[in-house]
Amino acid sequence: MTRSPATTMRAVEIRAVDGHHELSTTRRPVPTPGKSEVLIRVRAAGVNGHDVHQIHNGGHPILPGETDLPGLEVSGEIVGIGADVTRWAPGDAVCALLRGGGYAEYATTPAGNCLPKPANLDWAQAAVLPETFFTVWSNVFVDGALAEGESFLMNGGTSGIGVAAIQIASTLGRRVFATARGAEKVAVCERLGASRGIDYESENFADVIAAETGDRGVDVILDIVGGDYLDKDLLALAHGGRLIFIGAARGFVTPIDLRKVMRKQLRVGGSLLRPRSNAFKAAVAAALEERVWPHVLSGRIESMLDRSFALEDAAEAIRCLEERQHIGKIALIVAEG
Repeated sequence: MTRSPATTMRAVEIRAVDGHHELSTTRRPVPTPGKSEVLIRVRAAGVNGHDVHQIHNGGHPILPGETDLPGLEVSGEIVGIGADVTRWAPGDAVCALLRGGGYAEYATTPAGNCLPKPANLDWAQAAVLPETFFTVWSNVFVDGALAEGESFLMNGGTSGIGVAAIQIASTLGRRVFATARGAEKVAVCERLGASRGIDYESENFADVIAAETGDRGVDVILDIVGGDYLDKDLLALAHGGRLIFIGAARGFVTPIDLRKVMRKQLRVGGSLLRPRSNAFKAAVAAALEERVWPHVLSGRIESMLDRSFALEDAAEAIRCLEERQHIGKIALIVAEG
């Protein structure tokens, strides 16, 4: 069933111009949901690091039937459902993870990628939850298997991923550490639940972790920095610790001393969220709804929306993200209301 009143929609696309890529407003046909998909009238969309990568690299591999439009998360009302969708109905307010297409007035996604919009959040605040929350749960609690009684270090504590990871891990009772730049951002990490924020400009985080844990180290590290952080990550891990990379702001290629990995029986890995299967993402959504959503609804876990831009100002939002002018997340307002 589809109840979209329009056949075309406003959207922001990536366009090649004079040897580089830039964002440009356009009109596109309203997509049609597949059998297991929903069609969402987008109210707001989240802006993420993946969007920056997609713009600078001219896009990502597009699977048959996928859109080339950027945008991995949205909030809005469901206006259409596929034949196999049973949970959701037109009119339901949701926030959802996408494989792309969020920078538009309408978007489709598998039904399992949706979560009910928290009633205590506005559209923009809800739109910036899915990509970071799915990423944190899949890497820290599924791949990293952060268990009760264990400790966690987030490298990049005031990023969108960082503010989500600190809050989720600390709310679920784990001891959390986080790195950030400067006293103001360190204080934000501690307000959100880190037992110790670490200023990476003036402190060596491996030394701080050793002092805070009696030389034991932490059990899980989520790292969006890469590069020369690797060696300090290995030093900061406890025996049997797990290190997970999901970004590399300081570089993807760096030497590794395998003796440190072997001596401590460490596990070093990484992942990308977008290529994971729909079944995996549906399982993550279910875990988030059960374990994390009650804390979002109570206000214990904040959305951490820093600022919003109009859809037509998407390029300005991307510049803000690249220049790290924000703490937390950035949103695009697609439709007021």
